[in-house]
Amino acid sequence: MAVCARLCGVGPSRGCRRRQQRRGPAEAAAADSEPDTDPEEERIEAGAAALAGAGGGRSAGPSSPPRCSLLELPPELLVEIFASLPGTDLPSLAQVCTKFRRILHTDTIWRRRCREEYGVCENLRKLEITGVSCRDVYAKLLHRYRHILGLWQPDIGPYGGLLNVVVDGLFIIGWMYLPPHDPHVDDPMRFKPLFRIHLTERKSATVECMYGHRGPHNGHVQIVKKDEFSTKCNQTDHHRMSGGRQEEFRTWLREEWGRTLEDIFHEHMQELILMKFIYTSQYDNCLTYRRIYLPPIHPDDLIRPGLFKGTYGSHGLEIVMLSFHGKHARGTKITGDPNIPAGQQTVEIDLRHRIHLPDIESLRDFNELSRLVLEVREQVRQEQRQEGGPEDAEGLGRQSPQPCAEPPTEQAEGPGDGGAEAAAEPPAQSGQGQPFVLPVGVSSRNEDYPRTCRMCFYGTGLIAGHGFTSPERTPGVFVLFDEDRFGFIWLELKSFSLYSRVQAAFRNADAPSPQAFEEMLKNIQSLAS
Repeated sequence: MAVCARLCGVGPSRGCRRRQQRRGPAEAAAADSEPDTDPEEERIEAGAAALAGAGGGRSAGPSSPPRCSLLELPPELLVEIFASLPGTDLPSLAQVCTKFRRILHTDTIWRRRCREEYGVCENLRKLEITGVSCRDVYAKLLHRYRHILGLWQPDIGPYGGLLNVVVDGLFIIGWMYLPPHDPHVDDPMRFKPLFRIHLTERKSATVECMYGHRGPHNGHVQIVKKDEFSTKCNQTDHHRMSGGRQEEFRTWLREEWGRTLEDIFHEHMQELILMKFIYTSQYDNCLTYRRIYLPPIHPDDLIRPGLFKGTYGSHGLEIVMLSFHGKHARGTKITGDPNIPAGQQTVEIDLRHRIHLPDIESLRDFNELSRLVLEVREQVRQEQRQEGGPEDAEGLGRQSPQPCAEPPTEQAEGPGDGGAEAAAEPPAQSGQGQPFVLPVGVSSRNEDYPRTCRMCFYGTGLIAGHGFTSPERTPGVFVLFDEDRFGFIWLELKSFSLYSRVQAAFRNADAPSPQAFEEMLKNIQSLAS
């Protein structure tokens, strides 16, 4: 029975007998059937009973009451106890004895494990109609594919992407998250299914590819190694359209950009769009995904870190991850483009050097803003020389591998922003809003940016030529508008990027440790390089 005690967390217990005496079999069965039973409360009670039993063992004597074996408990109470244990422990528990193995075939146990461990909210009792048990769902679907749940970045060359694999009812579905149509950065994310996994009537898991417009078809999922898996379509003819490549391109363009090629008058943008279609369509039959984590949250973070949608000129909207690293904040690309690929850093903010904006009229002078920002850059370089640390060409000391950013490429007349006054001081968690307007001559894809900001900091962004050639970090201004929006002024490009938070809840996306998150950033950046 020592084995039983270790597996169940109960053991011999006088408390067990007392509870049985206080409750009759009917009351115990009713308690077992209550869906709102707290598993933690059950474990606490069981632990207390075990301690009581252990104490009784030490003072065993003629007056000691007889011990209660776990095997003597009524089956309905054992069901409740077993249902509170992690599902991964139950197979070992089934090897203890025949009674335990028989009880562990009770669907109530596995229904609760599906709900508590994987969030399955469907009425699992309906499975009885198809002959599939909750135990089958847990063992052959949820537990088997648990390693692919969470956030992933597909390996699609410089473009990357964001895949969220979730339990959706009685399916595991891989949803590709897409930014809203350019330039509506505040609109919600779009998403489409790439694959799904479910149980068939034969109680075996089947993988279906959801790509294309002809419905689900045969696919395959392979877990390559830890934090990496791949998908393959076995019927790529389902991806083709009757109108050939032209119809496929027109359909893709409406989904990707929400418009037709005739609506896009900028020739350079047309070239970029056509290039992306040709490149990404090569990956419609096989894809490899690498796990990504959401940034850890610290009490002194300027704002809550996470995923943001940002405007990038002719490249449209892209997804960026904002994270905080001591005195610096970094924006890492989750989706990218031929200039700066996914995985590279798009901006880095020096939180030690805050920039105070002057009155609204002075804000319109780009030359004044440029002068003040360059003064801050020189100040940062001097501090680095005094500290004896490596001097970054753009004035930011490196604490990680060289990052990158992506330049907006369209030029259009925009409103103005102007001078600033630099001061080295720690970032504040909140501040009074002050008027903000872009400098005259600075272009913006989205003219509907906030007209008040909370604070500004010195930062740098990486620009590069096509194919990530001649990458160069250039100075700029990080503008914090509120908890969910920020911007970046690229001085050399005379361009402005607006970022808006991705308002979505992601499960299974937290890093197991800060070190794991840092390692993930290094890995995706090295792959992009």
